[in-house]
Amino acid sequence: MSLTPESETKKIEDFLKQNNIAFHTFKDQVIFEKGEVKKADGTPYTVFTPYYKQWQLKLNEFYLKSYPTEKYFKNLYQSSGFDLPSLAQIGFSPSDAKFPSSNYQDKLDGYEKDRDFPAKNATTRLGMHLRFGTLSIRKVVSEALTQKADKWVSELAWREFYMMILWHFPHTVNSAFKPAYDQIKWKNNEKEFELWCKGETGYPLVDAGMKELNNTGFMHNRVRMVVASFLCKHLLIDWRWGEAYFAEKLLDYEQASNVGGWQWACGSGNDAAPYFRVFNPELQLKKFDPKMEYVFKWAPEYKQAIAPMPIVNHEFARKRVLEAYKKALNEKVPS
Repeated sequence: MSLTPESETKKIEDFLKQNNIAFHTFKDQVIFEKGEVKKADGTPYTVFTPYYKQWQLKLNEFYLKSYPTEKYFKNLYQSSGFDLPSLAQIGFSPSDAKFPSSNYQDKLDGYEKDRDFPAKNATTRLGMHLRFGTLSIRKVVSEALTQKADKWVSELAWREFYMMILWHFPHTVNSAFKPAYDQIKWKNNEKEFELWCKGETGYPLVDAGMKELNNTGFMHNRVRMVVASFLCKHLLIDWRWGEAYFAEKLLDYEQASNVGGWQWACGSGNDAAPYFRVFNPELQLKKFDPKMEYVFKWAPEYKQAIAPMPIVNHEFARKRVLEAYKKALNEKVPS
């Protein structure tokens, strides 16, 4: 079972207290944490739009200014030199993966217009920087506000929204936010899951996305939505299988956003796509990669006409998943 941020923090705190060591936590990787943005009655938001409106109302210079860390440096505990363990000793090995550039300012003007087209170099690729703290969230939000990059600001707020949700509803790491969705009878065909993992589903955009992920540790956000929807709704495979695979492969992996994104695609999340919304991978391809530039880059077999046959028919899969969800939710399926 995965640990939530709250349970991880509590385990560390308890261990240190048992050894008479002081323990303090500090907000760093978000503008607003835990319960700083909440409803008038003190309960957490569970829908993004009202959360974001309150997030914007609360935002001011105080929350955007840099932390005065320098003045505390002299008081930090100074230790004598010691040898750090090798990568091998702590269970890792070197990688050829390159850290993405931290230059994002030139992407902001065209972000809203071009961000959904995976063949374009139109997204900031700051996920790893924000995940590992090599860029300040306060700095990037300030820059985005200066450039009036409103859509990008809202995407950064989504990141904080999911962190807030995970803090208040830690069960969502392993269970659906909407309990009825835990009653879905998943097909969970291991062979079809393997084909999805390898990018051999016969659907060009899905296969290109999975091969980009497997080769680089990154996948374009629009494509993430398509491949996640495909796994859950076309193949009827439990969203937790996909979430775990992304956790293993993504270099910008962050638990709250990954869980939130997968539950959104499945329909089981707090503010999710309705269950009867089933992405058509072919229509998504025509809309967002019409010249197949992205597909040919990552799945060149489609250019060479040696691609695999689709492992499932879209219309059949759509009908099947709607019936499965209907049984779990006891709802009438929309026509």
